[in-house]
Amino acid sequence: MSRATVLIVDDSPTMRGLIRAVLADDREIDVVGEAGDAMEARAAIKKLNPDVITLDVEMPNMNGLEFLEKIMQLRPMPVIMVSTLTHRGAEATLAALEIGAFDCVGKPIPGEAAPFAQLAEKVKAAARSQRHRSPEVAEISPPAPGAPPAVAGDSYRPSRKIVGIGASTGGVEALIAVLTKFPANCPPTVITQHMPASFTRSFAERLNRLSKPIVKEAEDGDRLEIGRVYLAPGGERHLEVTNPAAPTCRLVARDTVNGHRPSVDVLFNSIAELAGSRAVGAILTGMGRDGARGLMRMRSAGAHTIGQNEKSCVVYGMPRVAFEEGAVVTQLPLNAIGEEILRSTTARKDRVA
Repeated sequence: MSRATVLIVDDSPTMRGLIRAVLADDREIDVVGEAGDAMEARAAIKKLNPDVITLDVEMPNMNGLEFLEKIMQLRPMPVIMVSTLTHRGAEATLAALEIGAFDCVGKPIPGEAAPFAQLAEKVKAAARSQRHRSPEVAEISPPAPGAPPAVAGDSYRPSRKIVGIGASTGGVEALIAVLTKFPANCPPTVITQHMPASFTRSFAERLNRLSKPIVKEAEDGDRLEIGRVYLAPGGERHLEVTNPAAPTCRLVARDTVNGHRPSVDVLFNSIAELAGSRAVGAILTGMGRDGARGLMRMRSAGAHTIGQNEKSCVVYGMPRVAFEEGAVVTQLPLNAIGEEILRSTTARKDRVA
């Protein structure tokens, strides 16, 4: 593969120099230019035609969000947002991811051992990606014999099943697409999304505003309830579910798994052990392989498992590994996954699932 070409856009010369130094250490990346504001960036994009842009959220004259909107309207391309790890920075970055940014990285904090540790991998993934911004037509195979039919939100009757969802790069858009299909009485749902620690609370609040169910950042000891969605907090602990008699969120301090904390594999493994066939697992867009083994364990325990298809993924990484390893029962486009989760968790009229 040819080297990924990158344009760095940031009003701080110091920050541009740090980003350049980090990316220059990777032989598969070529930093072709820098820009200090939107005007310089516009000219550089026309001249250099980079594969990827790193874009500061806060810049003079025209901020990163405004410039990103123009990029996505006039010349869609992969953009990685560089943001401060603050509430304000998180809100702006989440808005950028909804507009169409590929991913985000947090600006380094004083004393950080490895600033921008994941930036190079995200740049290379962005260069390989192909964005599919237009809604696609869902091509869904008929449900298995005996499976309940598709259900609309108003007619949904929750069973005792638990839903686990894992996502990474592209997950902001994907989770919004899934959860906005959920009715107010959705099945208890736990989610691990790879995201900087300071972003998950803002993301949970954003999902809560956009969705009918109550969405919150998971806390240790939260009881899983119908009509509630629990998002794993980023940072130092993994999210698990425990206590078969009264399923409960548990936050556990352990080493990273697959390079992540929280890890999708940790969540899915705990659901497989707790719920067995009374669970549904869905793995959405993302880099790497986190979640594939856990989803396989869920399937082996009798759970229904769903994978996002390649065409609708920002990065067909996690779902691809899960599919190739046989962990996915049903592979669907993003716009069909919410409905499939509801179909798989609705209570039968003739019995309680």
